[in-house]
Amino acid sequence: MRTAELRTTLAERGGCTWLYTDGPTGEPPGAIETRMRSLAARLDDAGVPADDVGTVLSVLDTGTELPAPSARWLLLCDGRVVFDEAFGGPRNGPERYGHGRYPQIIPLLRHIAAERLIVIVETDREGAQITVARAGQSTPEQTHSVEGEDQQLTKVQAGGWSHARFQRHAEQVWQQNQSEVAEAVDRIVREHRPDHVFVSGDVRARQLLLERLGRHVSPLVVEVDAETRAPGADDTAFEEAIEKTLEGARRHDLAEAQDRAATDDAASGASGTEAVVSALQQGQVRTLMLDARMQDADETLLALPGEPWVAITRSDAYGADGTEVNAAEALARAALLTDARVLFVEERVPEGEERPERPIAPASASLRWEREPT
Repeated sequence: MRTAELRTTLAERGGCTWLYTDGPTGEPPGAIETRMRSLAARLDDAGVPADDVGTVLSVLDTGTELPAPSARWLLLCDGRVVFDEAFGGPRNGPERYGHGRYPQIIPLLRHIAAERLIVIVETDREGAQITVARAGQSTPEQTHSVEGEDQQLTKVQAGGWSHARFQRHAEQVWQQNQSEVAEAVDRIVREHRPDHVFVSGDVRARQLLLERLGRHVSPLVVEVDAETRAPGADDTAFEEAIEKTLEGARRHDLAEAQDRAATDDAASGASGTEAVVSALQQGQVRTLMLDARMQDADETLLALPGEPWVAITRSDAYGADGTEVNAAEALARAALLTDARVLFVEERVPEGEERPERPIAPASASLRWEREPT
């Protein structure tokens, strides 16, 4: 939905102000005021209209519900806030801001490319809390509570003629409660079509729930060995499991697009700026793949106000009056406007380790139909 709205904005709007910065950092009020004054000065030096500077500062003052560190991307067009996006985790790269016809959208697209819609199921023997969320966003999209029967839930340890009967009754109650949870999860997955379903909570409750989930849910499940509903529970293992799963999914998506581009002797792909621009001009790109470091490189292309949206030189701009912008931004914008997906080659290095030096990978793309043989 957000990419569709951004597509419309890029196609129709004129001058816009954009800002990619840190979210709330937990600083004392005096430090925040100093940081905001410094930001206002930088925006003014970059040619951002004074009214937009005031609006930006006012919006940033509202804060977000995300814990530090977090990142925020704002887009103002015609003096109105069109986008205000907050993302969990540190900022990807330096702070970016400016004003003009072609806003920098790669910071936003990098966060969106890493997002996944997930369902979180925290279960115990009485029921479950089910959350529908978009990873990296500040608030869940939906929260559901399933409350089952809470009588006779603890298996008795005493002996006597009624011991076995109470044991059976407790097990039956647990099974019934998890059947209700499974029905709710099945319905939510059919409705929202998430990428992953994370299940945590009481060990026995998890086992009973997993046995009852539908066939369309089971392939999505990631079981996390953590009792997150218990009082004072530590969520570290749960958060690490989500992060690891999402990183694996990101790598899988990129590898899948690269494999598609390489099939049939690369007839289904394009590599290098010239080939990718040609494919974008024909609306042929299915998935654009960019090295994230391209945004800081010196290469430029022409961004065009109308179709075909991007050109290398004025001779192939089809008479449009283009503006020279960063090549990665021009490619990403053209991809978005032609309904192509944008993925990024991100080299994540563990904290404390040095990032290895390597050349920036050329832009590449998988195509909707094969290239004509040359």
